Amino acid sequence: MSRALPKYNKRRVVVIGAAVALALSGAVVVNSALAGESSKSSGSTDAKTLASPGTISCPDVASQLPSIPASAQAEVDRNLALLQTQIDEANKRLVDTVGQGGANFVQNAILGPLEDKRVSTIDRIAISIGRQGTKPQGLDALAPCALDAGGVADTGEDTGEDAAAGDEAEATPGAEETAAEGAGDGAAETGDDTGADAAGVGTISCPDVASQLPAIPASAQAEVDRNLALLQTQIDEANTRLQNTVGQGGANFVQNAILGPLADKRVSTIDRIAISIGRKGTKPQGLDALAACTLNK
Repeated sequence: MSRALPKYNKRRVVVIGAAVALALSGAVVVNSALAGESSKSSGSTDAKTLASPGTISCPDVASQLPSIPASAQAEVDRNLALLQTQIDEANKRLVDTVGQGGANFVQNAILGPLEDKRVSTIDRIAISIGRQGTKPQGLDALAPCALDAGGVADTGEDTGEDAAAGDEAEATPGAEETAAEGAGDGAAETGDDTGADAAGVGTISCPDVASQLPAIPASAQAEVDRNLALLQTQIDEANTRLQNTVGQGGANFVQNAILGPLADKRVSTIDRIAISIGRKGTKPQGLDALAACTLNK
């Protein structure tokens, strides 16, 4: 009996040792697996963090301007600074809306509205220079901007997950003018509803400008009429866009992508009306208050 006990103890030690070894090896395997998963998860997170939506770049306007009269310098500088602010805001929005929108989201909600804002701002620069010198022509060609490599292509083609995600937008700015259907019948300039109501999307109404104008000098009548017609065209285009983008964007889509850019266009057009009247008479003041439009439902 005394000799059997040591053998039994030896077997027990061996069994216990094997069990401990097995447990330790299992722990190593589990830890390795967890480490691998953690590494993959970390790598995936890093990839998402490092992914860039790209940046928006626009043609330089300042370098394309002619000699600026001293009396216009301050106004030109203000508008050049505004152009940069617009680009900065668009780039911020690009980052804030990564993964949102459909195939045309960046073009319709960011690049388009940005172009509309730039057209108005560049036009004000040209007008201010033209008051005391020769008004530069062709500057509108500098309004469109582009999305540099790394972001969603602005060609309207699907580019991965972003193109398939749900729509959300500011756009603002914008010029997503993919007009396919007619919108208003011209009544919107006076605040009346247009045919867009039939689709249940509402209509855009704007304050009437013509009724707020003073006596128009004969020499300015043609230019004023052209710009009044342009105001109506802008409303018609906005109503068309309203119909063509039903279901797109978030809570602020209509304001940011349609009403905001429309107001920018109207500010520029109304300003041209006031300037043309002021050349031969008293320039009307306060007409900019008529630029903002609203959505009626």
